[in-house]
Amino acid sequence: MASEGEGVLKKEGLPEKLRILPLRNMVLYPDLVLPLHVTRAGYRRLADEVYRENGLLAVVAQRNEEAEEASPADIYQVGTVGSIIKLLKQADGTYQIIVGASEKVRLRNISQAGDYLEAEVEAVPEDRSTSPEIEALALNLRMGFQKFVSLASLPLDLANFALNAERPMQLVYAVASHLALSVVERQSILEMPETKAALEHVTFYMTRQLEKLELAQRIQDRVKSVMDKRQRDYYLREQLQAIRKELGEGEDTSEEVHELAARLRDLEMPAEARGAAEKEIERLGRMSPSAPEYHVSRNYLDWLLEMPWSVSTEDRIDVRQAAVILDEDHFDLEKVKRRILEYLAVLQLKKDLKGPILCFVGPPGVGKTSLGQSIARTLGRKFLRISLGGVRDEAEIRGHRRTYVGALPGRIVQGLRRVGSNNPVFMLDEIDKIGMDFRGDPSSALLEVLDPEQNFSFSDHYLGVPFDLSRVMFIATGNLLDTVPAALKDRMEVIEIPGYTAEEKLEIARKFLVERETANHGLTSDHIRIGEDAILEIIRSYTREAGVRSLQRNLASVCRNTAKAIAEGASGPIHIDASGIPEILGPVQFLPETATRSWGCGIATGLAWTPSGGQLIFIETLRTHGNGKLLLTGQLGEVMKESATAALTFVRAHAADLEIEGEEFDRSDIHVHVPAGATPKDGPSAGAPMVVALASLMTGREVRKDVAMTGEITLRGDILPVGGIKEKVLAARRAGVKEIMIPHANMKDLADIPDHLRRDMTIHELQTISDVLQLALLPSPRQGGSSPRS
Repeated sequence: MASEGEGVLKKEGLPEKLRILPLRNMVLYPDLVLPLHVTRAGYRRLADEVYRENGLLAVVAQRNEEAEEASPADIYQVGTVGSIIKLLKQADGTYQIIVGASEKVRLRNISQAGDYLEAEVEAVPEDRSTSPEIEALALNLRMGFQKFVSLASLPLDLANFALNAERPMQLVYAVASHLALSVVERQSILEMPETKAALEHVTFYMTRQLEKLELAQRIQDRVKSVMDKRQRDYYLREQLQAIRKELGEGEDTSEEVHELAARLRDLEMPAEARGAAEKEIERLGRMSPSAPEYHVSRNYLDWLLEMPWSVSTEDRIDVRQAAVILDEDHFDLEKVKRRILEYLAVLQLKKDLKGPILCFVGPPGVGKTSLGQSIARTLGRKFLRISLGGVRDEAEIRGHRRTYVGALPGRIVQGLRRVGSNNPVFMLDEIDKIGMDFRGDPSSALLEVLDPEQNFSFSDHYLGVPFDLSRVMFIATGNLLDTVPAALKDRMEVIEIPGYTAEEKLEIARKFLVERETANHGLTSDHIRIGEDAILEIIRSYTREAGVRSLQRNLASVCRNTAKAIAEGASGPIHIDASGIPEILGPVQFLPETATRSWGCGIATGLAWTPSGGQLIFIETLRTHGNGKLLLTGQLGEVMKESATAALTFVRAHAADLEIEGEEFDRSDIHVHVPAGATPKDGPSAGAPMVVALASLMTGREVRKDVAMTGEITLRGDILPVGGIKEKVLAARRAGVKEIMIPHANMKDLADIPDHLRRDMTIHELQTISDVLQLALLPSPRQGGSSPRS
């Protein structure tokens, strides 16, 4: 507090030593008076002595505010010289004293003297320098303090005291004593030797508190104006309801509006959404129930109030338990499981992790959709799935504007309302089958949904207010990415799920499918026993797929047949082995691909990738009399046609090396056919088998029947890498081909194939076309050796 009436006692001269009165939670500045409450016995005796002697003491702030008995290390080195102006004894034995400070001193050689501390003191002279800048800083501080006094509702004489301060440092101490500062900040002001620095620091602290006071004042004014408006609206609304009641309208409307307002009060939602809801409720209250817009407005409010703005499920993060759940639900898929466990581990360390956008790509029936359900089960989140196959209208994603009749939100918002959670696992199924036409481009609307940097404020056209999708874990699925726009693909982390081998399908059937289908058909182990040989027979002779859906359907047929036998009185358990499968499923549907082919010159086996997995393709060539024409059939794409042309050009260019007469090409027409003519085929990977087939045709040397090959060719004779190596290797294995040729650059892709699948296969690496010809062509009867190198 400022000195009033009694003033601060000034002492002539300064003793060499002074007794110390430590202060907790406060600092006493020069030229100011401070009331203190003394409770500690030692300091009460000190106060008695000093007051009785009319002496001086050093008033210093404690560093450690919790310490009951201050030690030399607990107090600051700079304080003020003070005298006790008044001392009043309270009824409880404590003292109330008023201390006036005269000047700043520095303490040296602090020591313990009985119940209190004492130290040598050295006066610290006040900086009395002046300059136009110091005068400007002091004027600014005076004006600011006047405003501070007004906003903080302090006595006006405090502002007068600051205005009447004779020296800048006196102004600094007067202002600082009334600011809400910590002891460290107050002490730093006391220890500042320069007037300019002290003025700047106190101005900074005062400005900071002025901003808070002004903000509080604005908030108070705003609240007051809102309350006044609400009172006015309340009276007007009551009058309006009374008028409507007299007219016989709106009795039910009033009750409905109050119900909606009560629901809104109990709901946690963003300020923008709350404002839109309040505005719509107010608008609804002014409508007649018979108005056409009444039900439109009511439906909109229902959507706003039922959205899970702040409702979320608690994540159950246990990486070990998650691994167990994933293994229970799915066989193999180690790469996918590892990525999911990595996400859970990061989520455990970083709680506000933005949901990743995973995209599972693979053939049908390999478990992409069920993986999303397993992830939701692992996290303890709700699972939501929408199918995007055939969606062509952008409004399916973003919703319709409310101006349209029958408008609804998009599928994203509809799904979130249905599950009642703002952090579900949201599966976007068949993302590669989105269509686009004159009605819009849904894939463009998905760009915002699947971008973690934007989807925190996703705006549906129907709602008209942003909804936070950043906590949603989106998972997309598709069979291939060729039809997905590049911008959308860039927002997703693509995880490829290849097809299963026969061994993997057997394990999946044993662990999952057999038990599921027997239960679905009301059977138990007392009714049916399906042997492994029966399952393998179904896999090899009745299915040709990368996934297990066809296998599941055939197992269901076996179970239905058994259920019929049980219902007719057969006693169980009925054992199903490989020999009994044709009786149940009919004749064998698929024979080994190589076994159904007649062989001879001009035929080569290639490897192709399809959306449903890899498969073998056969390149057939035939020569007839003609004039050098090339005929291509088998519904080949442009790239595959170009590969055939390049293959023929290479063989013609190296006719001498292959011991082919050049005139043979001029007087012959060559027909290249790829069977399964109803199936479109494209891509450059058939280049290598085309060269081999043409070379075999023109040289009369047969191609090895037990080998398959893949690779793009160049006119210079190089073999370039191709895609889908894992699927192609699995297709060869499934067809019984144990020897394959792949480009040298694709050898790294073999790392994705488990060792047990490659153990009994021979894989040749190709660098040039001559490597293919040397490995694939059998010696001609007249040659008796290997083919010449080109």
